[in-house]
Amino acid sequence: MTQGAGQGPEVERTATLRDFRVPAYVHETGPYAQSTHPGDAAPPAEEAYPEGYTPTQRDLPVINRGDTVQVTVDPAPAPAPPPTTGQGPLYVVGDVHGYLDELLAALQEQGLVDSAGQWCAGTARLWFLGDFTDRGPDGIGVIDLVMRLSAEAAAAGGYCKALMGNHELLLLGAKRFNDTPVNSGAGTATFQAAWLLNGGQKTDMDRLQDHHLQWMARLDAVEEVDGHLLLHSDTTAYLDYGRSIEEVNDTVRETITRNDADEVWDLFRKFTKRFSFRDEGGADAVRSLLDTYGGTRVVHGHSPIPYLLGEVGSEDGEDDGGPVVAGPHVYADGLAIAMDGGVTMAGKLLVRKLPLDD
Repeated sequence: MTQGAGQGPEVERTATLRDFRVPAYVHETGPYAQSTHPGDAAPPAEEAYPEGYTPTQRDLPVINRGDTVQVTVDPAPAPAPPPTTGQGPLYVVGDVHGYLDELLAALQEQGLVDSAGQWCAGTARLWFLGDFTDRGPDGIGVIDLVMRLSAEAAAAGGYCKALMGNHELLLLGAKRFNDTPVNSGAGTATFQAAWLLNGGQKTDMDRLQDHHLQWMARLDAVEEVDGHLLLHSDTTAYLDYGRSIEEVNDTVRETITRNDADEVWDLFRKFTKRFSFRDEGGADAVRSLLDTYGGTRVVHGHSPIPYLLGEVGSEDGEDDGGPVVAGPHVYADGLAIAMDGGVTMAGKLLVRKLPLDD
C-alpha cells in the first residue's frame, strides 16, 4: 500500500495484524476465552526488542520550531469575524487504531485540517466511530488530536465528536482492573491479558493519563445524525442496553462508572461482536436497530471492509499492494455502511462525507 502524502515512512506490517481468523463468539455464540477475534492473534514468541518497543512502533518526525521572531503588532487590530452560523457538512471516520500519520493525511485530504493539523473546516461536523488505540504506533497521540480538534471545531462553529469502541473499553479495563480475574463465560480471564493479546501498546499505557481515561469513559455508544445511525460495532447487542439512544448511552456510562470488572467485561464482549449485518438476515438486523433508534442507514466501524469482502493482505509482505479498499462498503440491502478500511492490515483509513454519493 502506498502511503499518503505527509505520512510517515512505510513500515512492515506484522503477521499479528493480518491473521483474521473468526472465532465462534463474534457470531454471537460461544465463549470469548476460546479464541481471538478477527485481526487478533496469539502474541508472537518473545523477541529481543528494546524496552517499550512494539512491532508496529514507528519513528515520528520531530518538528524544530526554530528561533522566535519579533514582530510589530498593530495597537488597534480589527476584530475577528464571528464564526459562520449554520450546520456544515457531516463527515465520519473509521477505525484509527493508533495510525496518527494516516489519520492526519486523510483529514487533510478531506479539507478538515490544514498542513499543520489544525481544524480548518469551519462549521463542518466530524464523527469518529471509535477504536483510537491498540495495534498502531500512537494511540494516545490520536486521542490527543481528537480532543484538540473538538475544541478547535467548536470555536469555529462546527464540532468534532467520538463514539465508544470496544478498544476504548479494553484500554479502560486494562488500566483500571489490570490482572483482576473476570468471568469470561468459559473460565477466567483478565483485561490486561486481553489488551496485550489484542494489540495493546506499552507506549500507550505509559502515556495514558487521567484526562484520557475520563474522556473515554464519557463517550457515547450510539448517535443519530441526519438520518444516519452511528455506532461502532456491526451488532444488534446495543439493543441489550436500552430502547432509545439516550437510554443506551446512559446505561453504558453507568456501567463504566460502577467500576465492576465483570460488568465492564460483559460490555466489552458485546461490543466485540460483529457480522450481524453481513449474511442472510443482515438487512433485518439493521432494520431492528433503525426501527428502535431511528435513522434510515446504519454507519459503523469495527469489522474491516477487506474481511467483509473476503479480501485480505498477503502473509509475505505488501508486494500485492495490500487489500483493495476504494471507499466505504454499502451492504445489507443498502441499509448499512462499513467504514473500517482495514488500516491495521495495510488497508485504508477512511474519512468520508455523508451522505455518500452512491
